[in-house]
This record gives sequence, C-alpha cells and structure tokens, in this order.
Amino acid sequence: MPSLDEFLNVQAFESQAARVLSKTSYDYYRSGSWGECTIAENIAAWQRLWLRPRVMVDVSKLDASTTLFGQRMAAPLLIAPTAMHKLADAEGEVATARAASECEVPMVLSSLSTCSVEEVAQASTAPVWMQIYIAHDRGFTRALAQRAQAAGCKALMVTVDTPVWGFRERDMHNGFHLPTSMQIVNLQRPGQPTGHAGRGLSESLSWTIDASLSWKDLQMLHEAVKIPVVVKGVLRGDDAARAIEHGAAGIVVSNHGGRQLDGAIATACALPEVVQAVAGRVPVIVDGGIRRGTDILRALALGASAVQVGRPVLWGLATAGTPGVKRVLHILMNEFALAMALAGCPNVQSITPDLIA
Repeated sequence: MPSLDEFLNVQAFESQAARVLSKTSYDYYRSGSWGECTIAENIAAWQRLWLRPRVMVDVSKLDASTTLFGQRMAAPLLIAPTAMHKLADAEGEVATARAASECEVPMVLSSLSTCSVEEVAQASTAPVWMQIYIAHDRGFTRALAQRAQAAGCKALMVTVDTPVWGFRERDMHNGFHLPTSMQIVNLQRPGQPTGHAGRGLSESLSWTIDASLSWKDLQMLHEAVKIPVVVKGVLRGDDAARAIEHGAAGIVVSNHGGRQLDGAIATACALPEVVQAVAGRVPVIVDGGIRRGTDILRALALGASAVQVGRPVLWGLATAGTPGVKRVLHILMNEFALAMALAGCPNVQSITPDLIA
C-alpha cells in the first residue's frame, strides 16, 4: 500500500478500500437504493454551486473552528453515523473514535455499530453522539437513548427517514448479512433477529425500525433524555419546522446517503429551504456527497452550521484503521481551511450566502 501521505484526496481512499474489502462489505458501504441516482446527484449538486471569492482580505490568522451545543470542534465537521465498522477494521468504531479524538471532530455512533456505545465513548476525548432508530418496541428505544446519555454521549441523533428499509440491490444480490464473528452490540435483545440471517437489512434487522413512527415519538425521546435530540433525514422546510415544534434541538438535512428513497432531492438542493424554515432557531447540519473542503465551504455559505461525512471515513478505516481515518479527516479539514483562505474568509462566521454565485 502507498504511504498515507500519497493519498491526496478522499476519493483515493475508496480505490484502496475496494481492493482490501470483500466485495460484499464494499458493496454494503457504497450501495444506494434502486438505481443509485441520488448518490450520484448528492455529489454533483455540490459541484454545480460556483463560488464568488472575496479578495484583499487578511486571512493570515485563519480560524476554522466552531461550536455545536457548546462543544468545540476543530472544524465544522462531524463523522456521520455509519454501520458495522468491523467490516472495515478489526477494532471497528473504536478505531474511528480514536481518529475523531485526535482530530477534535465529533463522532456520531450508529446504533448498528459493532462496538458498544460505552467502548466508543471511552475511546474518544472528542464529543460522541449516538444515532438511533425508532424501533417497534418504544420502551427499548427509550432505554437505548438513556443508555447513550449515561455512557457520556453529548447528543442524540434520531433518524426519521426510515419507516422501512430502502431496497439496496447490491446487498440483495450479495445476500448481505452480518458475519457470525460480529455483533450489533447495542441492539442485542433476547428473541430478536441479530442480523446474521436473511438478505439485506430489510430481512436481517427489520425489528429495529417501525413504519408507524410519528412526531409523537420525537417528543417521547426529547422527554426521555436531557441531552440535545437532533433529527436526521429532513429534506423539507415544513418537516424541519415540525421537528422543532416537537423538541428537536437540531436538524440534519440528509437523504440517508441515497440509501432510502432513490430520486430524493440532493441535500445541497434541499438545504436552503430547510435553513429558511429553521430561521436560526437551531443548528442545521447537512450530509450527502461531501467529498471536498470546498463542499464544506458551500454548505456553510448556504446556511449550514456543520457537515457530516460517512463513506470517506469508512474508506479511510478500511485502508489503514485509525491512521487512515485521521488522514481522511485531515485532508478535508486542510482543504476547508485552504478554501476559506482563497475565498476571503478568515473564520467560520465570515462564510456568508454571498459567496455562492
């Protein structure tokens, strides 16, 4: 394998990950639903946003840091929740958490993780958040939220775009399910499927979501914990407003990385409407297709408080464990800082809508 210094952008990590991962694991990480149109559009939509840089601005003392819910971040960047990191590295989410800690970047732990929330929280000095779904058993969902809080998680991120699992054809062709050597440790329950049988998540882990979820479930979670509850999977302004009415402390503009409804609007296109509806009441985070530091600059210019990145982190993890993830994060953070300087933005507060052409 080349030296990590030779990986000059995050796309280079995917090529290496494709070589070291099994076909089943690689396809699971990269797959989208149906024709995978939304995956492609997520990336292309950022690239269609042209920038209008300012000149003759003193950027000699650049500050890319920001805060969310009082938590300092070295850059407006989070590690998005992605499942089953042990498919990529033997240490799984713990390896990812170490990189997040070293880079001062918050990590959002997937409830479909292969390391426990307690292990991951202990492995990072950076903030750890936890993502959860609304399961059939609301008592289990509430208990998991409270477990995350007790473990030291600084926020809860509830995914609301998954009443049913999207149809991911690569997983169905490969007969994807969890290898017997791994466990979805945060979701173990007597008498429930463990993810080790079936084809795709729709067959192997169907009990972890529920088609009857509604806004009252968000209210339930808001009342169950004292940490902020952030809603992930919003693509409409009216839904963002409803989420805030039901206790959301933050909004994540997300189409699940193109893994749910294929043909869903790209997040770069959905972001302005959501920002307008939120009107500064809570932070807005966006994910989907973020591959360059210029994408982070574009997102903040459109009104986002931060972005979160999923697949590039997995490619870094598969390539070289903790050092690989760290390199991916450093590339994105360095690209973002350079983009800020070239756009005439000495700090995050100076990234404003007039930068978008």
